Amino acid sequence: MDIVLILLVALLIEFAIGDPPNAVHPTAWFGKAIYFFERFGFRGGKTYQFVYGTVATLFLAAGGAMAAWFLTDWLREINYALYIIVSGVLLKMTFSFVYLRKTALHIKRLIEKDETLDKARFELRALVSRDTSKLPRPYLVSATVESVSESLCDSLVSPLFFFVVGSLFGTLGLAAAFGFRVVSTFDSMIGYHGKYEYFGKFPARLDDVLNYIPARLSALAIIAGAWLTKMEARRAWRVAKIDHLKTESPNAGWPMAAAAGALGVQFEKIDHYRLGRIDRPMTPGVIDDSLRLINSATLVWFIICFAIGGVHIALS
Repeated sequence: MDIVLILLVALLIEFAIGDPPNAVHPTAWFGKAIYFFERFGFRGGKTYQFVYGTVATLFLAAGGAMAAWFLTDWLREINYALYIIVSGVLLKMTFSFVYLRKTALHIKRLIEKDETLDKARFELRALVSRDTSKLPRPYLVSATVESVSESLCDSLVSPLFFFVVGSLFGTLGLAAAFGFRVVSTFDSMIGYHGKYEYFGKFPARLDDVLNYIPARLSALAIIAGAWLTKMEARRAWRVAKIDHLKTESPNAGWPMAAAAGALGVQFEKIDHYRLGRIDRPMTPGVIDDSLRLINSATLVWFIICFAIGGVHIALS
């Protein structure tokens, strides 16, 4: 019963309120903690940076997970209703999909007008890490849709995957989701080549491991979503199988390639990869279709999570 009720509370908060201000958002707290640890991350050579990054990642991930576990376990003993509500609020802090869609639509409106293209390039930096300052309109659309499809895994499927799996073992669900969110935040902040090559290597590799199953589940959810929205589900499967290996990340290619196949477009990150086939031009309307696709994939994933919760209730 816990899985279903906590998911319901989290969903209600997502649709009614959305993401809270950074001042009270755990992910923002994790970010501040990472910045603090970063100050001491470059006081030695490559080995020092790697070991320090490993210790810092494990320390923060374990700390976030243990704090969530102690709190929820304690609340469950005191008051069940309070436990469900607080757990739902905290679970909402680990995932997001409404804000991402609003951001994508906002960028789409900027892309549509020539006079706001520069603003679109600037604001797109909130979604992607590449240099957007000189991207033409088709590449701006591609970057937006790539981010939307890849974020299905990072921002939704993965945290809920760990929540559901952890919940099958008592009150470990929220702890697992928070542990994942810490590692994901580490990876997004310092999991890069260059300056962070060694300091960020461990969190980047750990994030790859943790996202291995969720990334493939995300691709399957997109394929199912393509079928529900009468898009190209079979092509989504074919493209995902062939093109997922073209990205540097072992996971990001799965949901992105599936989305490219379903939409009938080709995603391109200059000098990095091309995913899918060019069956239609990369116009701003593709963003609308991508949101329909990801909305359907999101629905599929929530149905799966609730179904697992229902089966768990029946077997308990």
